[in-house]
Amino acid sequence: MELRQETADDWWGVEALYDLTFAPGRKALSSYRLRDDVPPVPEFCSVVQDDDGEIGGAIRCWPIRIEAHDALLLGPVSVHPTRQGEGLGGLMIRDVLERAAPAGWPRVLLVGDAPYYERFGFRPLNGVVMPPPTNPDRILGFGPWAGVRGRVRKRLDSLD
Repeated sequence: MELRQETADDWWGVEALYDLTFAPGRKALSSYRLRDDVPPVPEFCSVVQDDDGEIGGAIRCWPIRIEAHDALLLGPVSVHPTRQGEGLGGLMIRDVLERAAPAGWPRVLLVGDAPYYERFGFRPLNGVVMPPPTNPDRILGFGPWAGVRGRVRKRLDSLD
């Protein structure tokens, strides 16, 4: 298995994987409102591919802003059902977290299950509000979040 940056040629394969592993209404989730009309941050969009060219996992990250603070919105992260339990999800998440701060993204946010994501250093965030309807207990952050409060919004300006 090879972890590499997602390319334009991977787009349909990644979308098919997300459709397979998430509910058909995945794009109705509140986190997708932050992704609408905003391109992902390419250097944090990766796939895990086997020797036959099959995508076994994918992760994407999006630029967001909470008041004056920038952050990466991690997700979706997905592993093909036949590859689950092999550590691919953890591999992709750790890769993003190791590279984010040195690349200028000290904060990473996601909406997910704390018992799973705490092993990577994510903690519940108080005072950070996702678009409704999001359970506030599922808003988790990695990095320096002390004093960061407010609504999570799209980051529409250029990343250059």
